[in-house]
Amino acid sequence: MQQLKTELTPEEIREQKPYEAWGLSEQEYDYIAQKLIGRLPNYTETGLFAVMWSEHCSYKNSKPILRKFWNDGSRVIQGPGEGAGVLDIGDGQAVVFKAESHNHPSFVEPFEGAATGVGGIIRDIFSMGAKPIASLDSLRFGELDNPKNRYLVNEIVAGIAAYGNCIGIPTVGGEIGFDAVYDGNPLVNVMCVGLMDQADLKQGRAKGTGNSIIYVGAKTGRDGIHGATFASNEFSEEKEADRSAVQVGDPFMEKLLTDACLEIIHDHAEILMGIQDMGAAGLVSSSAEMASKAKSGVTMNLDLVPQREPGMSAYEIMLSESQERMLLCVKKGEEQTVLDIFARYDLDAVVVGHVTDDRQYRLYQHGQLVTDVPVTSLVDDVVEHEQPSRKPARLENSQPAQTPTIKDPAETLKALLAQPTIASKKSVYKQYDSQVQANTAVTPGSDAAVVRVRHTKKALAMTTDCNARYIYLDPFVGGQIAVSEAARNIVASGGVPIGITDCLNFGSPDDPESYWELDQSVQGIAQACERFDTPVISGNVSMYNETDGHSIYPTPMIGMVGLIEDINYITTQSFKHAGDAVYLIGDTGDDFAGSELQKLQGQVPPTGQLNFDLDAETAHQQLTQKAIRKNLLESAHDLSEGGLGVALAEALFDSSLGFEGRTSLTNAQLFSETQSRFIVSVDAGNQAKFEALAGNQAVLLGHTTDQDQVSLTTADGELKASCADLKATFGGALGCLMK
Repeated sequence: MQQLKTELTPEEIREQKPYEAWGLSEQEYDYIAQKLIGRLPNYTETGLFAVMWSEHCSYKNSKPILRKFWNDGSRVIQGPGEGAGVLDIGDGQAVVFKAESHNHPSFVEPFEGAATGVGGIIRDIFSMGAKPIASLDSLRFGELDNPKNRYLVNEIVAGIAAYGNCIGIPTVGGEIGFDAVYDGNPLVNVMCVGLMDQADLKQGRAKGTGNSIIYVGAKTGRDGIHGATFASNEFSEEKEADRSAVQVGDPFMEKLLTDACLEIIHDHAEILMGIQDMGAAGLVSSSAEMASKAKSGVTMNLDLVPQREPGMSAYEIMLSESQERMLLCVKKGEEQTVLDIFARYDLDAVVVGHVTDDRQYRLYQHGQLVTDVPVTSLVDDVVEHEQPSRKPARLENSQPAQTPTIKDPAETLKALLAQPTIASKKSVYKQYDSQVQANTAVTPGSDAAVVRVRHTKKALAMTTDCNARYIYLDPFVGGQIAVSEAARNIVASGGVPIGITDCLNFGSPDDPESYWELDQSVQGIAQACERFDTPVISGNVSMYNETDGHSIYPTPMIGMVGLIEDINYITTQSFKHAGDAVYLIGDTGDDFAGSELQKLQGQVPPTGQLNFDLDAETAHQQLTQKAIRKNLLESAHDLSEGGLGVALAEALFDSSLGFEGRTSLTNAQLFSETQSRFIVSVDAGNQAKFEALAGNQAVLLGHTTDQDQVSLTTADGELKASCADLKATFGGALGCLMK
């Protein structure tokens, strides 16, 4: 049997300050002891405060900034503050979605770190009463010439695939970017989308004095202890060995847990007062937050908590982040109904405590009172820190990016198609089951994934997006662009953007420049969200993405959902028939700042000024939406990394078609990344109608052909290449780099 460690006394804690290693500052410790509880906290209490006051749980550094988000929108049923956000999609139905980061765990234990990231976000969705119907990811890695990065890609993708495939939730979309700044700190962001009847909505509340607190799911072990603190610290190569902070997942148990919880929500809603996932900070965060939201207290007996390992202390039980666990608040006298349902699923379910009316948080173990603090002191009284903020010196005198000289556009296009951020990700997404549940209408590889809403004419479009190179150059404009690109993906798929979730991946908030980047990008995101009526309904902040003092690029990932009101509007990026007219919506300038072309030509880090016009973005999205609703488009594709040249090639790859045309753009402008643009194809019979609708917002580029060639005459040359050659480069590049 494991030898029990002797815990430090309150006086020894005050003298030796172990809490500093757990992320609690001396000032915070003193404030807790002197102002909040009026005595020295014991070992367990100090641990509870450390995790609950970590950035990962409390957002103490980012809350002043997060209040600048726009959360109001016309469809909001539930905004930030619960397990996930909820939006009205009509007919008494709602879509539920959220994204989470699992960055540090995925660097230390890539397979389990990524897998448990998927498991955690799924629990957030079904805790609201929704059936999870799809997941997406957003991944960032260092360059693939580094063997460690190739290993991380393989293991992280395998972890995401294993969990999603086993539990039977399709992984339908995502994005992957590569840049050397992520060498010691990959980003693993996972988004889950669920569907529900609005009448089934549940919240995380421990309400009703005397009602029971029921622990359900897997047993508690020593895995993931201080996981929230681990995620709220800078990284170093030495710390890589901290594997105890990483959890281990079991997707088969999660499937049973999902089904059991949804059965109670659907069939016994009247006895279920509240339900919440045991995510970051495990049992303490779920129980304390449920009590805080209900303005109640809670008392629990830790001897009753199902335990996987012998001799666990109160500290270990409360801080464990073992996976596949939920906490329920159930009406007094109705406990057996819940216990019987979980027994049928062969899952643990134990009454471990009850709701009180005194707003105290009390824990007992072995007959001893081991914690007795106000609920508010753990959850609501966290001292917020508005950190010093400073614009980075590199942005003070930024100049427009140089316009490159392109002699052979075909060679440049081929080189861009081989860049890992642009190249086909089929070798990754073929590992995911994107068709399970049989509702996926558009699988990975187009602008957005599309999932049908059964028994209706509706579908949901979904995407994840962020170009961190833009954020690095201008966080405010880059934030607007991240939302706008996500919206373009939704619009190009036939949808109307309705809301976002986010993962705000940044460096240390103690660095004034990093804090400024967070503040500016949040304001840019908020402005674009208000323009598109896409409120921020949920999200996650991941700070301290630094290794040995080197920060990642600021990377605020946007996860967006759109509503397709009629499945006949579903549109994909691929050209459909020979002889269709191909149009470019939007003007093209010399926009090379932060572009893939700039990176290809060795500009690392990126340089230059971003240009962006939210009015033009809105107008071009509305034109594309109208054209789709009037049934005028055969295909639509947004322009992003690699510009027109790459978008044109991508539109050809899933067809056996070619393209012939002429443009007033230069060779270089084929690869400019001017925002707010779409490439669309139109049947010859609809050209006049489309041109009347588009006016001067679109220009004819040329026509699709039945030849294996793309041929585009420019102002200073010609792009001429075999489609098959381009496709082979695009399709094989990532596989070659991974070898």
